[in-house]
Amino acid sequence: MFPPASEAFTRMESCARSVFAGYGFAELRTPLLEHTELFCRSIGEETDVVAKEMFTFADRKDRSLTLRPEATAGVMRALIDDGCLAREAMSRFFTFGPMFRYERPQKGRMRQFHQINAECLGSDSPFVDAELIDMLLRYLGVLGIVDVILKLNSLGCAMCRPNYRTALSAYFGRIEQGVLCPDCLRRAAVNPLRVLDCKQSCCRAATQNAPKFIEYHCDSCARHFATVRDALRGRSFEIDHRLVRGLDYYCRTTFEVTSAAVGAQSAIAGGGRYDGLARSLGGPDVPGVGFACGMERMALLLPKAPVSRPDFYLLAMDAELLMQSFVFVRHLRENGLRGICDVSQGSFKNRMRQAGKSEARFCLIIGSDEAADATVTVKTLDSGEQARISQACAAQYMGAAS
Repeated sequence: MFPPASEAFTRMESCARSVFAGYGFAELRTPLLEHTELFCRSIGEETDVVAKEMFTFADRKDRSLTLRPEATAGVMRALIDDGCLAREAMSRFFTFGPMFRYERPQKGRMRQFHQINAECLGSDSPFVDAELIDMLLRYLGVLGIVDVILKLNSLGCAMCRPNYRTALSAYFGRIEQGVLCPDCLRRAAVNPLRVLDCKQSCCRAATQNAPKFIEYHCDSCARHFATVRDALRGRSFEIDHRLVRGLDYYCRTTFEVTSAAVGAQSAIAGGGRYDGLARSLGGPDVPGVGFACGMERMALLLPKAPVSRPDFYLLAMDAELLMQSFVFVRHLRENGLRGICDVSQGSFKNRMRQAGKSEARFCLIIGSDEAADATVTVKTLDSGEQARISQACAAQYMGAAS
């Protein structure tokens, strides 16, 4: 990844650090490799991620390891191992880094892709859900990513989900044979919610009138989802009854942020509540909610950043002048200027051509005359104007000219 793509990723990371810190989040770094069992237990063995997309292999001791396909499970494992969830009432962390899924590469989707994740653990309050969504939307806004759509749904809890699964299974049982794709025929039997997540047109058409989860909420889940919606008043959103996400650990609030500008893979961020995940991994029974942003997809939507030009490109006319030039350049950098010291000894014409290609604002030239009286010739590359000034005043001169 070369500039400007690498610069866009740095920009997204820097912005996340700034915005998320305002909500009390700290940065956590987790390994690329985890034991395979972690993802099977947390994501769900019937999900496409575990069944089809993970890069899994045996190490030298025949232990099954997997390159992380998502961040939340690894974050949870780290917090459990550290004891953080038992010590702290609330834990707020964000992470950056590469994830790995064996998928068909396409625009905005790579087999090694990058995510920004945020995880908040310790409270089941709907206001925490709303605050996390608000933080995500603020982050996208600060980046300049606009014209996005926030989609919401609620997947209920252990009390109301069995009734919904029964209704959904009954609905799928009435669909004619051969209508659903082979994957969804299997999903309908073992994990019917996954059918709603299928992108095949035949399955989407067949499930158009499927029961809606919101109609099966228990009183507690209904109040929780109503409060989330009320807390997001002022934010534009739509209810998407198909939104079940691709991972089994979600419950109650789920959400996605989409944009038509990135093509078929329209989701640029998404997440939800995962109460019970920590307990299922051997930790304390701590509720949690989080989200992930796809950095490749966000990069497609970033406004073009202004070009950051070097301040100077310095030429020493003779090899004997390199030491003085080197010391002078150090002085410029200590005064906040950025630039390049050309130590090559090619023709003056070729070196001036390189100065132009660098897009620096000034070309600085030190020849024998300049070295003798501690001056430097400063040429403004945009206008061609030049002046000979004291080296001691060069930093101030270039700063004032900017």
